[in-house]
Amino acid sequence: MARNRTRDDILTVSARLFARDGFRGTPLSDIAAAVGCSKATLLYHFAGKDAILRELLRPAAAAAFDLDARLTGLTGDDARAAAVDGFVDLVLEYRSEVGLLYADPHLVDMPALAEFKPIVDRLCSAFAGGSADPADQIAAQVVLSGLCQVGLEHAADPHPGLRDALTRVARRALLLASDRPTD
Repeated sequence: MARNRTRDDILTVSARLFARDGFRGTPLSDIAAAVGCSKATLLYHFAGKDAILRELLRPAAAAAFDLDARLTGLTGDDARAAAVDGFVDLVLEYRSEVGLLYADPHLVDMPALAEFKPIVDRLCSAFAGGSADPADQIAAQVVLSGLCQVGLEHAADPHPGLRDALTRVARRALLLASDRPTD
């Protein structure tokens, strides 16, 4: 039982320290000290800091893989709409995990998180509706980043209409055909 508690403590403390100091700014020794264990004990439970990060991101990763699967085969406005709805849900459900990645977007380039990079790229493409137009690509990146930022800003006190507001704003910014004003 103590082993599981120590493992859980390592994850809890790591999440707090990563959020405060960033992944790269948090040495294993700080995690061990905050948990009240030795670095050797920490390394007994996790192969290293990358392994801790992977474990912290595991639930959000499963949701991201699920969203990626739902987007497969969709194009244009269908891809955009499904990507917006799915990503807003992901951001609101996994705010702390998204916060870790948002704080240091280069984390997805780490070998330990290599499987995330293609998902991020496909998500961006879905937000752009599959368009290669630079304006659509930039809009997709801006909207993705904005959803992360606003979701994180409202993490402590989300209002009941936040999901709907985020979805409407993202759709408007991406100019979904179904949401464009008609003449």
